[in-house]
Amino acid sequence: MFQGTGSSVGKSVIVAGLCRLFTRKGISVAPFKPQNMSNNAAATFDGGEIGRAQALQALASRMEPSILNNPILLKPQSESRSQLIINGKLSKSVTGYEYQKLKGSLMSHVEEAYHKLAKNHQLILVEGAGSPAEINLRNGDIANMGFATKLSIPTVMIGDIDRGGVIASLVGTKVVLDDIDRNNIVGFIINKFRGDPSLFDNGIDEIKNRTKWQFLGLIPFYENISKLPAEDSHDLDKILYNKSQKEAVLNIAIPILSKISNFDDIDPLRVQKNINIHYVRPGDSFPKKIHIILLLGSKSTINDLEELRSNGWDKEIYDHSNNDGIVIGLCGGYQMLGQAIRDPKKLESTRSTTKGLGLLDVETEMSHEKIVTKINGTHIQTNNKVYGYEIHIGKTLGEDCNRPLFNINNKYDGATSKNNKVFGTYVHGIFHNKQLIEWLFKICGKTIKNTDIIDYQDTLEKSLDDLSDHLESYVNWKTILELSKKNINDSNQYE
Repeated sequence: MFQGTGSSVGKSVIVAGLCRLFTRKGISVAPFKPQNMSNNAAATFDGGEIGRAQALQALASRMEPSILNNPILLKPQSESRSQLIINGKLSKSVTGYEYQKLKGSLMSHVEEAYHKLAKNHQLILVEGAGSPAEINLRNGDIANMGFATKLSIPTVMIGDIDRGGVIASLVGTKVVLDDIDRNNIVGFIINKFRGDPSLFDNGIDEIKNRTKWQFLGLIPFYENISKLPAEDSHDLDKILYNKSQKEAVLNIAIPILSKISNFDDIDPLRVQKNINIHYVRPGDSFPKKIHIILLLGSKSTINDLEELRSNGWDKEIYDHSNNDGIVIGLCGGYQMLGQAIRDPKKLESTRSTTKGLGLLDVETEMSHEKIVTKINGTHIQTNNKVYGYEIHIGKTLGEDCNRPLFNINNKYDGATSKNNKVFGTYVHGIFHNKQLIEWLFKICGKTIKNTDIIDYQDTLEKSLDDLSDHLESYVNWKTILELSKKNINDSNQYE
């Protein structure tokens, strides 16, 4: 198991890289995260949803993502409430306090999923959540030491030297843990190092002497991290702060809203040489010379729509549309484009009806039912095959649905405005299909050769192989493999 001294120390990326590394060594590997908190989710082949990081780790392991990879998922809806997803299915909405009270009862789901994976794989790489040093949350813990110690899983601690204080964070983690948890940790990794590694030799010795843990690697900062899907808002910030722009044929503006979700929809667009993406943050205005405004998904559509209006972006979107600009909405963004969002059961708002942007002649009604499914269908305008997935609540109907975007198993999805300039769909992942990127250029009156479009799946596979090579060079993976067989508490589990 890989735990961290804090959030965003690189646990997800290291586990993904090791999944690919051990897979390339001929070992049957599966990733596992007992509990995740993220609004960037992925649909699985067995009809559920899991954290996007675990889907990436499964891809790195060359296996189909499954609900077994992440049995408990929390999807924040507001500052105080989250959707609780158990075994891929929406259970209920909970406050942070309510979740702390019930989390211990979820251990049976976690154990069952873990053991099912373990039956079919030689090696399970487990990712923790946050930090085990948050000992105020230790009671009933299923995400970190509560899971590791109960199942006697050897644990490696990861520290992020880029943020500073890595010696104190690693040594301090050991100090605050009780003896049982402390004895479960077998090694440590220093991540995101920059500069001359010899300058940190004394630092490594200090950590070794004070913790008695094995040193397993000093990993240089991985410069290609931006080529991998972002999991949470911390990762998204790194993308947003990358302001480099290039000469491009197509310019796309994306407003960044507080409850944005499934922002990996833009990953295939970010890698294109002929596309510039302009991230519009609160307080900013839309650039003048853009071709497309893209509204991404949202974990709380009504709240994000209100935020969009408070920034004055609704007026800028109207101006863009009135000047023959293209507007595309994905999932929650699709719902915003309609005439109204009805919420009779007050699932997202205290109001039963919220006025939409009115760019599509459709209306959405929210409901408790949640649709989670992978899809294969046809893009109607180009007759190209398309794959993707749906994760949403709400049903959208109206006149513009008579001009759908996709045919999925003889059912239609999406809507198109009469002037063929505004489009909405519930399907995520559409730009992972090269033909849909080519379509973007076409509807903007631009021409581009199909061969000039970068296949994101190829890019992702190469990035995972590069990450695997990176870790193989700087991590003592052979020792990690041996430690995975370590018999904690004289258990027979790893024999």
